[in-house]
Amino acid sequence: MLDETDRRILNALQGDFPICQRPYLAAADRLNLSERKLLACLKRMLKERVLTRFGPLYNADRMGGINVLAAMVVPEADYEDTAAVVNAQPEIAHNYRREHRLNMWFVGAGETPGAVETAFLRIEAATGLPVYRFPKEREYFVELKLKL
Repeated sequence: MLDETDRRILNALQGDFPICQRPYLAAADRLNLSERKLLACLKRMLKERVLTRFGPLYNADRMGGINVLAAMVVPEADYEDTAAVVNAQPEIAHNYRREHRLNMWFVGAGETPGAVETAFLRIEAATGLPVYRFPKEREYFVELKLKL
Protein backbone atom coordinates (compact mmCIF):
# COMPACT_ATOMS: atom_id res chain seq x y z
CA MET A 1 0.00 0.00 0.00
CA LEU A 2 1.11 3.53 -0.75
CA ASP A 3 1.04 6.02 2.07
CA GLU A 4 0.35 9.73 1.53
CA THR A 5 4.06 10.56 1.22
CA ASP A 6 4.53 7.88 -1.46
CA ARG A 7 1.57 9.25 -3.40
CA ARG A 8 2.89 12.81 -3.22
CA ILE A 9 6.31 11.65 -4.43
CA LEU A 10 4.93 9.65 -7.33
CA ASN A 11 2.54 12.40 -8.40
CA ALA A 12 5.24 15.07 -8.22
CA LEU A 13 8.07 13.21 -9.94
CA GLN A 14 6.31 12.13 -13.14
CA GLY A 15 7.61 15.17 -14.98
CA ASP A 16 9.74 18.25 -14.55
CA PHE A 17 12.40 16.44 -12.55
CA PRO A 18 15.05 18.99 -11.58
CA ILE A 19 18.18 19.14 -13.68
CA CYS A 20 20.83 20.51 -11.36
CA GLN A 21 23.81 19.45 -9.26
CA ARG A 22 21.58 18.02 -6.46
CA PRO A 23 18.32 17.02 -8.20
CA TYR A 24 17.05 14.85 -5.35
CA LEU A 25 17.56 17.68 -2.88
CA ALA A 26 15.68 20.08 -5.17
CA ALA A 27 12.86 17.54 -5.63
CA ALA A 28 12.74 16.90 -1.88
CA ASP A 29 12.53 20.65 -1.19
CA ARG A 30 9.51 20.91 -3.49
CA LEU A 31 7.86 18.11 -1.49
CA ASN A 32 8.84 19.52 1.92
CA LEU A 33 10.88 16.38 2.59
CA SER A 34 14.52 15.82 3.36
CA GLU A 35 16.70 14.49 0.59
CA ARG A 36 17.38 11.41 2.76
CA LYS A 37 13.63 10.75 3.21
CA LEU A 38 12.95 11.09 -0.53
CA LEU A 39 15.76 8.71 -1.44
CA ALA A 40 14.68 6.21 1.25
CA CYS A 41 11.10 6.22 -0.07
CA LEU A 42 12.24 5.71 -3.67
CA LYS A 43 14.58 2.87 -2.69
CA ARG A 44 11.81 1.20 -0.67
CA MET A 45 9.29 1.48 -3.52
CA LEU A 46 11.85 -0.03 -5.92
CA LYS A 47 12.64 -2.85 -3.48
CA GLU A 48 8.93 -3.57 -2.93
CA ARG A 49 8.36 -3.41 -6.72
CA VAL A 50 5.85 -0.57 -6.37
CA LEU A 51 8.20 0.95 -8.96
CA THR A 52 10.03 -1.27 -11.43
CA ARG A 53 12.43 1.52 -12.36
CA PHE A 54 13.02 5.16 -11.57
CA GLY A 55 14.93 7.23 -14.04
CA PRO A 56 14.72 9.20 -17.25
CA LEU A 57 13.22 7.94 -20.47
CA TYR A 58 15.33 9.12 -23.36
CA ASN A 59 14.09 9.71 -26.86
CA ALA A 60 16.75 7.64 -28.61
CA ASP A 61 15.71 8.93 -32.03
CA ARG A 62 16.52 12.53 -31.08
CA MET A 63 19.96 11.46 -29.91
CA GLY A 64 20.70 9.64 -33.16
CA GLY A 65 19.51 6.23 -31.97
CA ILE A 66 16.41 4.16 -32.55
CA ASN A 67 13.24 2.98 -30.75
CA VAL A 68 11.35 -0.10 -31.92
CA LEU A 69 8.00 -1.25 -30.54
CA ALA A 70 7.84 -5.01 -30.13
CA ALA A 71 5.38 -7.65 -28.96
CA MET A 72 5.31 -11.33 -28.14
CA VAL A 73 2.77 -14.10 -27.78
CA VAL A 74 3.69 -15.57 -24.39
CA PRO A 75 1.98 -18.66 -22.92
CA GLU A 76 0.59 -17.81 -19.49
CA ALA A 77 2.68 -20.53 -17.83
CA ASP A 78 5.85 -18.87 -19.20
CA TYR A 79 4.83 -15.23 -18.70
CA GLU A 80 6.86 -14.37 -15.58
CA ASP A 81 10.01 -16.12 -16.82
CA THR A 82 9.73 -14.41 -20.20
CA ALA A 83 9.15 -11.03 -18.55
CA ALA A 84 12.33 -11.54 -16.52
CA VAL A 85 14.31 -12.25 -19.72
CA VAL A 86 12.85 -9.20 -21.47
CA ASN A 87 13.43 -6.91 -18.47
CA ALA A 88 17.03 -8.10 -18.10
CA GLN A 89 17.96 -6.56 -21.45
CA PRO A 90 19.52 -3.11 -21.01
CA GLU A 91 17.85 -1.96 -24.24
CA ILE A 92 14.37 -2.62 -22.77
CA ALA A 93 13.02 -0.23 -20.12
CA HIS A 94 9.87 -2.20 -19.19
CA ASN A 95 7.11 -4.32 -20.66
CA TYR A 96 3.33 -4.29 -20.54
CA ARG A 97 0.84 -7.16 -20.32
CA ARG A 98 -2.12 -6.85 -22.68
CA GLU A 99 -5.34 -8.83 -22.97
CA HIS A 100 -4.70 -9.81 -26.58
CA ARG A 101 -3.03 -12.61 -28.49
CA LEU A 102 0.08 -10.38 -28.50
CA ASN A 103 0.09 -10.22 -24.71
CA MET A 104 3.54 -8.74 -23.96
CA TRP A 105 4.58 -5.38 -25.41
CA PHE A 106 7.83 -3.45 -24.96
CA VAL A 107 10.11 -0.91 -26.63
CA GLY A 108 13.71 -1.55 -27.54
CA ALA A 109 15.91 1.54 -27.58
CA GLY A 110 19.53 1.78 -28.61
CA GLU A 111 22.25 3.76 -30.30
CA THR A 112 21.88 1.75 -33.50
CA PRO A 113 19.30 -0.51 -35.14
CA GLY A 114 21.80 -3.35 -34.70
CA ALA A 115 21.92 -2.88 -30.92
CA VAL A 116 18.14 -3.15 -30.64
CA GLU A 117 18.02 -6.10 -33.03
CA THR A 118 20.68 -7.89 -30.97
CA ALA A 119 18.54 -7.46 -27.84
CA PHE A 120 15.52 -8.89 -29.66
CA LEU A 121 17.60 -11.83 -30.87
CA ARG A 122 18.80 -12.48 -27.29
CA ILE A 123 15.19 -12.54 -26.11
CA GLU A 124 14.21 -14.96 -28.88
CA ALA A 125 17.17 -17.25 -28.12
CA ALA A 126 16.49 -17.29 -24.37
CA THR A 127 12.72 -17.81 -24.62
CA GLY A 128 12.27 -19.73 -27.87
CA LEU A 129 9.50 -17.26 -28.74
CA PRO A 130 9.44 -14.82 -31.66
CA VAL A 131 9.64 -11.08 -31.07
CA TYR A 132 7.38 -9.21 -33.47
CA ARG A 133 8.91 -5.88 -34.49
CA PHE A 134 6.82 -2.81 -35.24
CA PRO A 135 9.22 -0.08 -36.43
CA LYS A 136 7.94 3.47 -36.05
CA GLU A 137 6.39 4.99 -39.14
CA ARG A 138 5.14 8.22 -37.51
CA GLU A 139 5.61 9.71 -34.08
CA TYR A 140 2.85 10.94 -31.79
CA PHE A 141 3.42 12.54 -28.39
CA VAL A 142 1.10 11.30 -25.66
CA GLU A 143 2.07 12.45 -22.20
CA LEU A 144 0.80 10.04 -19.57
CA LYS A 145 0.82 11.13 -15.96
CA LEU A 146 -0.90 8.97 -13.39
CA LYS A 147 -2.69 10.61 -10.47
CA LEU A 148 -2.27 8.39 -7.43
